[in-house]
Parts: sequence; structure tokens; C-alpha cells
Amino acid sequence: MGCGFSCQCHMENGRTCIEKVPIFNSLSRDEMQEIAGITSQKTYEKGEMIYMAGDKGEKLQVIHTGKVKIFRLSDSGKEQVIRVLGPGDFMGELSLFSANPRLDNGEALEKTIVCIIAGGKIKAIMQKHPVIAFKVMEELSKRLERAENLIENINLYGVEKRLADNLLAMANDKGEVNLKMSKGDFASYMGMSQETLSRKLSSFQDMGLIKLIGHRRIIILNKKGLIEIN
Repeated sequence: MGCGFSCQCHMENGRTCIEKVPIFNSLSRDEMQEIAGITSQKTYEKGEMIYMAGDKGEKLQVIHTGKVKIFRLSDSGKEQVIRVLGPGDFMGELSLFSANPRLDNGEALEKTIVCIIAGGKIKAIMQKHPVIAFKVMEELSKRLERAENLIENINLYGVEKRLADNLLAMANDKGEVNLKMSKGDFASYMGMSQETLSRKLSSFQDMGLIKLIGHRRIIILNKKGLIEIN
């Protein structure tokens, strides 16, 4: 007996999800269908926790739609934003290589649909298709490099240079920055308070370096000026 419409819908949703993920894009249609068959979906509302520090991983989570904030909390409750993920990004990759519980937290910044693949099943797929494992490691290397750069910037540079460097790194080809996170989260990511961020952004605007538009759009007017900030 066939599995009927519900199974077909599940397979279609799973395939649509994994097609967005760079670690799977070298697979054939049939191979993607194989992964779709072991993929489930869950919807999270804005502000809902997808996972918390201390949880067991044991699964790979892929963002289908929406945005997720990854952060850690100090013993005093201070939040440090690590990254913001969007469609096609994945979480829980460390659980594929370690049985240790998670150290960070994942919170939905908007209504978010997450595709879930059990860790044991994705490991079996990775054994059949080693290229997936290599691409996961490549992404982990990129994240490690970004984390090391963030630590270096926080420890070695003042708030003006940190802000200038991040604006330059986030700008598109037109010199526009569209924040994927709130200004509070952006400030946390750079290791400063929201008040300091607002003050420095206003200062940069007064200096003619940038133009602030609304809450999340920033136009770079003087790229050379930002580069020269020490």
C-alpha cells in the first residue's frame, strides 16, 4: 500500500527545504529525495526557543523560512549574539561529531519553519555521500574564522572601529546595509550596549560617513572614511 497524499506532501516539503542547503546541492534529484524521506518540519513563532543550552543535539536542523538568532548567556545573564541564520542555513552540526550538549541557544526572530533530520540518519547519509561531510566541515571552518575575527575585534579594537568594520563587511555592492537583526542584537554581536551603538551610528551620520534610514537600513556615504577609522 502506498503512503498516500500526506507522505507525498512530506516528501515534497522535505525536498524543497534541503534544496536550499549548500551542503546538499551537489546531490542528484534521487539522492535529495532520499534525504527528504527522513526529514520532518516544525514551525516556531517569533520569540520561541528552537533549542537551549544544555539540550542534546542529536539532529541537524535546517532553516526553511524565517530567521534564527544564535546566542549565549553569561552566568550573569548577559547575552552575546553569535550569528543570525536564514533560509538554507543549518544548526546542530556539532552534534554530528560530538555527543556533548549544546552550548548556545537558538531563538526564532520571526515565524520560522525548520526542517529536522535525525543525527543517526544524517550520519548514514554522510557515509554514503562523503561530500556532505566535507561541506559541513567547510561551513564549520568559516564559522570558526568569523568567531575568531569577532573575538579579535572585541579584544583589540575600540567601538568605532568595530562598528566601521562590521558595516563595511555587511554592505552590499551598492553600499547598503540591511540589518537582519534588531539594533539590540547587532550591538550584542559587536560586544557593545545598544545605547553605545545608537550614539556611534548618529556620530557616523553627523560625520557624513553613513545615512540612517529607518531602523535597519544604513547607506554608506564615505567608504574610505570608514576604512580609515582606527
